[in-house]
Amino acid sequence: MASYILAIDQGTTGSTVALMDAKGRMRASVNYEFPQIYPRPGWVEHRPADIWTSVQKGLRAILRKKICKPSEIAAIGITNQRETALLWDRRDGEPLNNAIVWQCRRTTDFCSKLQAGGHEKKVKRVTGLVLDPYFSASKFRWLLKNTAGVTKLLKSGRVAAGTIDSYVIWKLSGGATHATDVSNASRTSLMSLKTLDWDRSMMELFQVPRSILPEILPSSGVMGHTAGVPGLPDGIPIAGVAGDQQSALFGQACFDPGDAKCTFGTGSFILMNTGSEPLQSRSGLLTTVGWKLGKSGTPSYALEGGAFICGAAVQWLRDGLQMIKRAPDIEALATQVEDHDGVEFVPALTGLGAPHWAPEARGTLSGVTRGTQQGHIARATLDAMALQNADILRAMEQDLGKRMKPLRVDGGAASNNLLMQIQANVLGRRLIRPELIETTVAGACYLAGLGIDLWSNPAQLRKIWKAEQEFKVEMTAAARRKRLASWQKALDRTLL
Repeated sequence: MASYILAIDQGTTGSTVALMDAKGRMRASVNYEFPQIYPRPGWVEHRPADIWTSVQKGLRAILRKKICKPSEIAAIGITNQRETALLWDRRDGEPLNNAIVWQCRRTTDFCSKLQAGGHEKKVKRVTGLVLDPYFSASKFRWLLKNTAGVTKLLKSGRVAAGTIDSYVIWKLSGGATHATDVSNASRTSLMSLKTLDWDRSMMELFQVPRSILPEILPSSGVMGHTAGVPGLPDGIPIAGVAGDQQSALFGQACFDPGDAKCTFGTGSFILMNTGSEPLQSRSGLLTTVGWKLGKSGTPSYALEGGAFICGAAVQWLRDGLQMIKRAPDIEALATQVEDHDGVEFVPALTGLGAPHWAPEARGTLSGVTRGTQQGHIARATLDAMALQNADILRAMEQDLGKRMKPLRVDGGAASNNLLMQIQANVLGRRLIRPELIETTVAGACYLAGLGIDLWSNPAQLRKIWKAEQEFKVEMTAAARRKRLASWQKALDRTLL
């Protein structure tokens, strides 16, 4: 009997392919990185062929482990970097340009013009999002206006557009399925939170034709089937899809309103389940769709705040400044000093996200003296990763009008105990880290399993989720206020 779930986590810097069994145990996981492309300052691209190659490498590596036969794979779940946008040719699946990555700021001027024209209020009311180059719609528009030969292809109906989930589904299904799920569609600035369908007024505003967009489907349920994928049988159902942050929320078993998680990845993202009705933020946060289970299911919505640069700041210390050889080395370097000693690093390397929304902001390093050591910069980097999340939490609590529950944490950097303790201290909240730290992959598996009735309901999944460690607050309220005040001064300098 087929009882394994294959998950594809297509991330910003690499693709993870993993295998989960029917008891919710992660049996294997592999990751393959691919190149990042920076054509100009503030621009970030990916070659779609590199993305698909990394996925294929992962599939081959998982199958070589022989944990199960390919015929025992019951379903495939997909989770992905969300707002990254690309175009491809429907006839042969060939990309028409490089993908524009969610971090890319090339459409800042266009978004600013829409803001100046008074459109932001309607965009937020319809889509739950602010006018920012972060989201997919302005990226689609740029690609349509700057891709050679696209006008002719549009006239012949050959242009397909999508976020990365749509592209992976297309490739897995041999071009038979052009679809996305509600969570990814909610990140484009083109979907109505009310109807869960593409909104005509948003498509007109961003000049994106309906004909190129994928069908919007639930996050759990059969969306398509494999066809012509090397190593995999044809006909495996693609049964669960969600954007990476929503997938992590689901993987953390945050099924009830008020449940929240923070994922530490390339960026860091706090999401809180707000239930079956969208909650509009007044504090610079985003309203987004968490998931929808089946065609007849009720959608779950969430409030979200994201910092564009989190783990990427550590990568910059590693690759740009060459202060460390491996990303995990930052913890040992930071523990060489007692604290940040007045050094502040605001990692606005690609602008600032929630709740500031300053796409033109650039990183600042301040408070440096003759006594500053590499350890102080490392500590300031970890502090910044946590302090950005504290800003988001305060905004979220303002919208909710109450304190947040203990925060569940996940992602690669959540294994850094020093960072987790700093986070608990500056948040003033208890953190809970699960046994399965890569909950993004888990969420994709859970959604796919529900989509084929391997599990009958989320309550079964709640029993699978287990806590590994808790981090209690060890900072006094007075010390927290002082630390937050120093950070705010650094932010003010960055936002000038």
